[in-house]
This record gives sequence, C-alpha cells and structure tokens, in this order.
Amino acid sequence: MEIHKPVLLNKVIEYLEPKQGDKIIDGTFGLGGHSREIGERIKPSGQVLGIEATKELYDLAVSGNQMKNTSLVNDNFVNLKKIAQENGFMNADGILLDLGVSSWHFDESDKGFTFQKDQDLNMRLGDSGVTAKEIINEYSEDDLVRILKEYGEESFAKRIASKIIEKRKENPINTTFELVEVIKEAVPAWYTHRRLHFATKTFQALRIEINSELDNLKKVLSQALEVLKPGGHLVVISFHAGEDRIVKNFFRDNKKEGVLKILTKKPVVPDREEVKENPRSRSAKLRAIQFN
Repeated sequence: MEIHKPVLLNKVIEYLEPKQGDKIIDGTFGLGGHSREIGERIKPSGQVLGIEATKELYDLAVSGNQMKNTSLVNDNFVNLKKIAQENGFMNADGILLDLGVSSWHFDESDKGFTFQKDQDLNMRLGDSGVTAKEIINEYSEDDLVRILKEYGEESFAKRIASKIIEKRKENPINTTFELVEVIKEAVPAWYTHRRLHFATKTFQALRIEINSELDNLKKVLSQALEVLKPGGHLVVISFHAGEDRIVKNFFRDNKKEGVLKILTKKPVVPDREEVKENPRSRSAKLRAIQFN
C-alpha cells in the first residue's frame, strides 16, 4: 500500500507541538501519514488515538499500524467527545483535524469520488445514508441548485441542475462518467477548457452533502474544546472555502470570549514546492489555536 504524503506535515508539527508523553487525537486518521510523525515525537510514553470513519480504510490502517503507541477507532469524528471518553483521551494535549478526503477514496475506493474513473455514483465515506445516485435521480431541481451553489460554489448550478432533471427523465444517471457528460452538456464550452475540471465543483458539492461534512465540522469544533486540556492545541486543515470559513469564525468567536488563543494570524498554506510534489495540497489551509 502506497503511503500518501500528508499535507503540511511540518506545519502540523510546528503548531501541534507534540512532545514526549503527550496524548494526541488524530480525528481524520486515513492511512496515518500525520500520526506516524506525531507518534515518533511523543514516544515512548505518549499516545495517539486515530479516528477513521471509513471501515475499509480503518481495516487497512489497522493492518499497517506498526506504532505501538497508536490505537485506532472506526467512527466519525462528529462523536469526538464520546470517543475520547471511552478511550481515556479527555484532557488531550492536542487534536488534529485534516478535513481533506483521503487519496485512497479517489484512487482505490471505487465509490465514485473521482470523475476520472467510470464508477457507481456512491460517494459515502461510511456505509449508511443517501448516495450520490439517489441525490442525482431523486432530489428536486431546487435542492440540486442549493447543493451545487452552497457546497460547490458552482456558477452554473441552475444550468447543471436543469440538465440533470432533463436527462434523468430519459434514463437514470448511475455512473460518474454519465454525470460528467450531463455536466459537460450543461455548461458553456469555454468552461470545459479551464485548468480546473468542469465537474470538480459538482462532485465536491455532492460529497459534502452526502457526508454532512460542514455540519459535522461545526459539531466537532465545539467538542474539541471540551476534550482539550488547558494549553492544548487544535490544528485544522481545510480544503474548501466553506470549511475554512466555519473554522475561522469559530476561532474568532471563541477568542472574543477568552476561550482560546489563535496561533495562526492568517491561514497557513503549502509552499510552491509542496504543491508541485503533491498537487492535492494546493487548496489546503491550516489554522491553529491554543485552548486557554
């Protein structure tokens, strides 16, 4: 199994400040890219608790976990406080939330996260809930427009939603390539020749809706402050303007209340070299706080 390069690893270490004996929670474990380095910094007595929502990814992480000081839980970080209580991680020294979807989902899950492979339209990070296929074939035009605008910031949301309604009357839209073709027919020709693929925003919006990503982020941020000990650090890496806005506003509002200290005046972004090595890091923004 290829180990994908963790985004902003050096900055995560800088702002999380893991040290020997610390208890750190990685709320989005994936294949453990960040946690491996964190585990090295806190050994021998420190402990990492990794949370991974996807069962297949969790199983891969368990089978490949060689860190004696790292334990894993198959759950969603929206249940952070409960997980911390059950695993003895209340008063944690640090929490990391890397909100980017693991490369595994795009490269190997076969769940339709990528428009570059012809796959069934699923896009669920877990095993329950609505699928992309159900949204595309059953949601109203107004709901489709809302999803594409709110979660994808898609300029042609109305045109794409209208074309989906038109096409699904003829035949159900079941696969990624079928959806890509619908989008291509809906948008202007110039839109298909830009650097950013014309289906990117639609696929992103569907994934966020299906997995309640923004709602879950709001819930986990408030729980993180209950789980951290005074002086503990929270580091969040976002990849979407809506995510970053939620994190920014949460940190700002709690700073006003004297609850926390903001460690990053501006979001930290990857340098040119990292983006060149790992193009998926290009939209990453890191923000960090210290809990008072």
